[in-house]
Amino acid sequence: MAPRVHFQCGCISMKSLYLGSTSASRKSLLTAADIPFICLPLDVDEKKCDWTLPLAQLVTAIAAYKMIHVQLPSGHESQEIYVLTADTLSQDAQGTITGKPTSHDDARTMIRAARNGMITSTAFCLEKKRYTQGNWHTVDRTEQAVQAHYHFHVPEPWLEWYLTHSRGLQCSGAIAIEDHGGLFLRDVQGSYTTIAGLPLFELRQALEAMGFFTP
Repeated sequence: MAPRVHFQCGCISMKSLYLGSTSASRKSLLTAADIPFICLPLDVDEKKCDWTLPLAQLVTAIAAYKMIHVQLPSGHESQEIYVLTADTLSQDAQGTITGKPTSHDDARTMIRAARNGMITSTAFCLEKKRYTQGNWHTVDRTEQAVQAHYHFHVPEPWLEWYLTHSRGLQCSGAIAIEDHGGLFLRDVQGSYTTIAGLPLFELRQALEAMGFFTP
């Protein structure tokens, strides 16, 4: 097990966060924010959740479902850790909810739909856990879904270039707004980092409320 790490700067002291996610975008966001994290193994079938739910409820349910299946490290008595899972889904102007594309053709369909406007919702589940009597026990927990409305317009001649140069094939709705994808983001109402895969403002608030930033 990796040691718990504290990063101090002035009155801020960060503990290590355990991230149950394979998302490159979430890793990049946490790294850019200088929040230390350790990745945990996670293998879940998101289709087992109820996909008839409204967007915010569905994405929250998936984030919570992932928390149940995170493979936690071994611990020692009274040790405390912070565990984060998250999920991102998009909904087009016709009300269709999509996750990651399953093929290039699927991605092209999603990108074309995004020209008429999209809603992306990212939900996170954050737990503070304590190791007692040989098991991890949740001592604090929060779930939150954050949405953003935006237009993402990739013109037809740029479609293949976008798929080649962006993370679109690995992102909800085939929409990757970072790096090359920024060329096609026309406008945003709401949280930019929600579209990227993790609402950092709300996550910082939740971590702060749980004592993550205190010695």
